[in-house]
Amino acid sequence: MCGRYTVTVTLEELMVRYMIGETNVPFHRPKYNVAPGQQVLAVISDGSGKNRLGELKWGLVPPWADDPKVGYMMINARSETAAEKPAFKGPLQRKRCILPADGFYEWKALQGGKGKQPMRFTLKTKSVFSLAGLYETWVSPSGEKLSTCTVLTTKPNEIVAPVHDRMPVILRPEHEAAWLSRENRSIQALMSMLEPLPAEEMEAYPVSAAVGNVRNDDESLIACQPAEEQLGLW
Repeated sequence: MCGRYTVTVTLEELMVRYMIGETNVPFHRPKYNVAPGQQVLAVISDGSGKNRLGELKWGLVPPWADDPKVGYMMINARSETAAEKPAFKGPLQRKRCILPADGFYEWKALQGGKGKQPMRFTLKTKSVFSLAGLYETWVSPSGEKLSTCTVLTTKPNEIVAPVHDRMPVILRPEHEAAWLSRENRSIQALMSMLEPLPAEEMEAYPVSAAVGNVRNDDESLIACQPAEEQLGLW
């Protein structure tokens, strides 16, 4: 599962990273606790080979859903079965997106059942990476449109496995254009991109329990917690 992540860079940095010429996003500030149900930044292809940066609500709502609240149960899609699931097989073929991030959180169970320690996972380079996502548009009976997304997950690599049995799909930079391309409808080719990132490219460290509250969203959340580390987590 991927239920929280960070994107702490500026809008300008994201536009350079994803070669965005202009965007309708009115404002972006660093986010230290991105959570389901929020509007999140997403990159899609405009169909002409150019990337667009906009906002989608995290929690995919299929077009046939009776109630948009179903999105809270669809914040993630298992990559292994996405091509078979009614909610995800259509978007996998034609509505793929990238959710920019520079870290994600998971919770590590402490020995003796003494609670859970939140951990932040990043690239060793500390750079922005691309979470593989799918998006959809739901239209209410009154005609109101809701654009939503989900994060694809895969089996964990060696650094995530001790903490959780799933991890988000982090796309290789060389796969990003093909992932976004509307012309690419080869399920086999797409599935080959949905492998766990090698553990040697990542690192993890303990952070404050305050990240568990979605109302908390400041730089202190991504600071390492040495006191927790000394309790024998490592």
